[in-house]
Amino acid sequence: MIQLPEKFESRMKSLLGDGFEAYLKSLEEEPVKAFRVNTDKISLEEFEKINPFSKEKIPYVKNGFYLNGEKIGNHPFHHAGMVYVQEPGAMMPAECIDIEESWKILDMCAAPGGKSTQLKNKLGENGLLVSNEIIPSRCKILTGNVERLGLRNTVTTCMDTKRLADTFPDTFDLIMVDAPCSGEGMFRKEEQAVSEWSEENVKMCAARQKEILENAVVCLKDGGYIIYATCTFSLEENEMVIDGFLKEHPEFELIPVKDSVKENTSDGIKFDGCECKNIHFTRRFYPHVSRGEGQFAAVLRSTISSCTSKKAEKIKNEKIDPIVFDFLDDTLTSYDKSKVRMYNGNPVYFRDDFEVKKGTAFSCGVTIGEIKKNYIQPHHQFFMAMGKDFKRKLELEADSEEIRKYLHGEEIEADCEKGWAVVTTKGCSVGGIKVANGKGKNHYPKGLRINY
Repeated sequence: MIQLPEKFESRMKSLLGDGFEAYLKSLEEEPVKAFRVNTDKISLEEFEKINPFSKEKIPYVKNGFYLNGEKIGNHPFHHAGMVYVQEPGAMMPAECIDIEESWKILDMCAAPGGKSTQLKNKLGENGLLVSNEIIPSRCKILTGNVERLGLRNTVTTCMDTKRLADTFPDTFDLIMVDAPCSGEGMFRKEEQAVSEWSEENVKMCAARQKEILENAVVCLKDGGYIIYATCTFSLEENEMVIDGFLKEHPEFELIPVKDSVKENTSDGIKFDGCECKNIHFTRRFYPHVSRGEGQFAAVLRSTISSCTSKKAEKIKNEKIDPIVFDFLDDTLTSYDKSKVRMYNGNPVYFRDDFEVKKGTAFSCGVTIGEIKKNYIQPHHQFFMAMGKDFKRKLELEADSEEIRKYLHGEEIEADCEKGWAVVTTKGCSVGGIKVANGKGKNHYPKGLRINY
């Protein structure tokens, strides 16, 4: 039984009223697990034909499924980036509005990457995602998840939100502010959140959240949207932040969420002194109402008419060593030469109409590899994101001994032409090999290998 702080219990009784006992009971249950299908790698329809996991769908997430105690992190489908394990309540904020495929999206507090990768799946080839995380070690995890899922047109950055505002003013159609919070919604899942809770921390978090929102305004285009989210229940970090923001920014309005989200969440709470008449448009995800941990979400829309966007200018690029194109010509069936750029000394595959200043990004687009003296050493990200375009492919069954050996880091049999090849399962790339004399030298990163 979780020992809740006395002051927290008192606050929750006040918020929930008759629902408090049901909330307490929910804390005795096991945390709910779930996963999403990464539709940048495989369509939902194709995955459902081969889905070896739970088939129980999440009602407000088209490509989301509940997990019934299954551990899928070592499954080849996970290594192939077909799925992302994510708590179902955390999937709610990104489902609040319909997203246009051409949008530019910023996720300001993105690690480990659940909401970012969920948003990216909603974008088309012309869409762009910038995912930011201020803590370097967490930004590395975020970048690793973007890499595993094989996402293109994605940038990861590691900076505070003030620097984000200075770097990308008036740039994004949608900004996700999954703000750092007191974590009250995670008490069932994380004991540390319980031990660290205090009213002082709640107030400190609320002040930081307001600052992050102000920086989000600078990054947002006129007419754009901000989704504000937390994993806490406190009024100070949720409805009070939204009400205060709207008082300071009359050019924004609070709008309703999609019906599928509304039906699985509870209305926001009107508090004494609240001036926002539509505060009930905000959404509360409770563990005793829906299956998942606690979440809060609100959608803010800029009411300023968006001006006609400037025509994007092509970015002036560094000279690219011809061996990069020789490598791509030998490796891929087709690619867009205009998307081959240099970033921080390495060739990358990224759109040519979005400037990412040197030294700004942790990762920019798809890292093709490292230029050596007279050859290219390909990056794991290149295999994961460009696998479908490879000339040489080695398809392995998910339950085969060969894929087990590959994920363990061993050399495998390779019945394909000499050169760089991608290892796939169900057509989805798992990683790379260098083929010679019928053998595939393993290039699966050591830090990702499975120890049997």
